[in-house]
Amino acid sequence: MRLRHKPWASDELKKRDHIVIQDPKDIAGKWKNYFGNYKKIHVEVGTGKGQFLTGMGLQHPDVLYIGVEKYQSVLYTAMERVEEAGLTNVKLLSEDVADIADFFEPGEVDQFFINFTDPWPKSRHEKRRLTYKSFLSLYERLLVPEGEIHFKTDNQGLFEYSLHSFSLYGMVINNVSLNLHESEFEGNVMTEYEEKFSKKQMRIYRCEAKYRAKN
Repeated sequence: MRLRHKPWASDELKKRDHIVIQDPKDIAGKWKNYFGNYKKIHVEVGTGKGQFLTGMGLQHPDVLYIGVEKYQSVLYTAMERVEEAGLTNVKLLSEDVADIADFFEPGEVDQFFINFTDPWPKSRHEKRRLTYKSFLSLYERLLVPEGEIHFKTDNQGLFEYSLHSFSLYGMVINNVSLNLHESEFEGNVMTEYEEKFSKKQMRIYRCEAKYRAKN
């Protein structure tokens, strides 16, 4: 992804601390009641410019949505979207996904979204893929028992790798779609990339992976 550097983005994000949370470590374990009274927390890792998260927040006002994005120039656009929509149930973190365990207590998150993440196609970069086993272990620790990951990508190689990774980890894979926009799936909210790729008639791959209950 080619990024347009915005040197002023950091200061602007700090000014909107009601949207971009400045000290997420202080809220770990308290997210559901800190900003209201939410029954569920859904987290998108690598939230990009926020189109998906904003759309989900509009559709489900009773859910608290949290987007994690390390590139501040990108997060600034997401923040603008949330602000323009007037959403109070969408919060953003200017953080690295690798540090996500610092911001949530074990069992605090109800669902994770991984949308159009960097495929890191070279074998030597496998550990950077957000569906690699170390990340799956991280998500599992933060999710409620039998929590889910919802995954979308345009990259067939990454999708096949992720299905294999989910399976090896012992997860149950549901609702697999090899061409999402030609399927009967309802309620889909598109990301920026998804909208761009769909206009080019590119396939979108999607699945849901559920952790098994531990004895």
